[in-house]
Amino acid sequence: MATAADELRLARAQALTRREFFSRGGVFSLGALALNQLSPAALGAALHSGSRAALGPMAPKAPRLPARVKSVIYLHMSGAPPSLDLFDWKPKLKAMHLQDCPESLIAGKKFAFIRGRPKMLGSPYRFARHGQAGGWFSETIPHLASMADDITVVRSMWTDQFNHAPAELMVHTGNMRAGNASMGSWVTYGLGSLNQDLPGFVVLLSGGTDPTGGKSLWGSGFLPGVYQGTQCRTTGEPILFAENPPGMSRDTRRRTLDAIRSLNEAEARTFRDPETRTRIEQYELAYRMQVSVPDAFDIGREPESIRTLYGAKPGEGSFANNCLLARRLVEKGVRYVQLYDWGWDIHGTSPGDDLMEQFPKKCREVDRACAALITDLKQRGLLDETLVIWGGEFGRTPMNEARGGSTFLGRDHHPACFSMWFAGGGVQRGGLVGSTDDFGYAIAEGKVTIRDLQTTVLNQLGIDAHALSFRDQGLDQHLIGPTGEGRVVTEMLA
Repeated sequence: MATAADELRLARAQALTRREFFSRGGVFSLGALALNQLSPAALGAALHSGSRAALGPMAPKAPRLPARVKSVIYLHMSGAPPSLDLFDWKPKLKAMHLQDCPESLIAGKKFAFIRGRPKMLGSPYRFARHGQAGGWFSETIPHLASMADDITVVRSMWTDQFNHAPAELMVHTGNMRAGNASMGSWVTYGLGSLNQDLPGFVVLLSGGTDPTGGKSLWGSGFLPGVYQGTQCRTTGEPILFAENPPGMSRDTRRRTLDAIRSLNEAEARTFRDPETRTRIEQYELAYRMQVSVPDAFDIGREPESIRTLYGAKPGEGSFANNCLLARRLVEKGVRYVQLYDWGWDIHGTSPGDDLMEQFPKKCREVDRACAALITDLKQRGLLDETLVIWGGEFGRTPMNEARGGSTFLGRDHHPACFSMWFAGGGVQRGGLVGSTDDFGYAIAEGKVTIRDLQTTVLNQLGIDAHALSFRDQGLDQHLIGPTGEGRVVTEMLA
């Protein structure tokens, strides 16, 4: 049995962390050794009050690999759009419309909502070939179809998650459970930010609500909180509580922050808690954003021709406005911009989630803006340094769901195959990757997993997904998980 003295010695040993041990080394500590490597001029510049950001966690870092892009714009359609009604034309499925599903497709299989023997569901929309590669596009997305030679469509995406929240978490954090670091957080952890006056990772929402996976989709998880995504609004104040309260001038705010910073820095030196450093950085960023954010988020500054191109209207919380904001943000050096558009869960239980009313409505809301984003980035010379990604969290079945005898058309969840498209630096122009079988039920060739997607995104930014890690709970954590999965999808790259 441990004595009181033993417990005291144990408590003292636990209090003496590695950081505390090294910090007690005075001029011989690791931090001092690192600073001693700087020239006097560089050290003075770094410590100067106007250059504090240069030593902060969001300072730009050089990529370890050759980088093809500087920034990412990820357009996530929350709810999983039906690829069979967008990019994956299946004449045989159309010929079997509302006929009994072949037994081979359902034997031993479980679905989220389909029960019994469902009917096959051919797309009710016309398809046509577009671009030099002759990819198939639905009539519901005419503007995007006109950009066929600027994008690569991957028709063979695969995931092992078939419920929305776990599937979205898998795509954006690499784990089906909440609490892990999001891809945008990993990117800013690995590369920092190109603009110290704006968040390095910005999140914009449309569709009326948060994505099913919630705010964990842009959380920093076990990474320091400074790397989490900053959710911004397109109506009212872009960031709540960033403005000075009534009666406080900017000078008073500066003096207040200086006093708070002194207290926080004293706490940081004593306890070495990285979250204290996060508080310091967030206070300072909020102060700088008072000047930078109003300019960055004012799409009224754009020419009318550009707003018309997107279909954007100042003051609306629309997907079109968010796409225009995304272009403005990457233009100003924001590293990772994540758009979530809710409303793509096309089950067919009512007119609010069916294939004939809700689905074309959602297509109209995003089609023009997506094409405009590519066009606008391209004409400004930004497309070659920006990676644009569009997709959902899984696919939809080639069978009609008909939940509870519903007469509306809709598709159930289906993780076995779905489509996404990509554009920008290092990506093929007009490429087609992978294919599915005659019914769009299984991958026929070119399987691309979520781990492959994540590995490829990081690779385009100059990051080795297998090497980028963070020590937590005794393990080296990775975005792509602990097993070494994930390959660079060279088929989609130029």
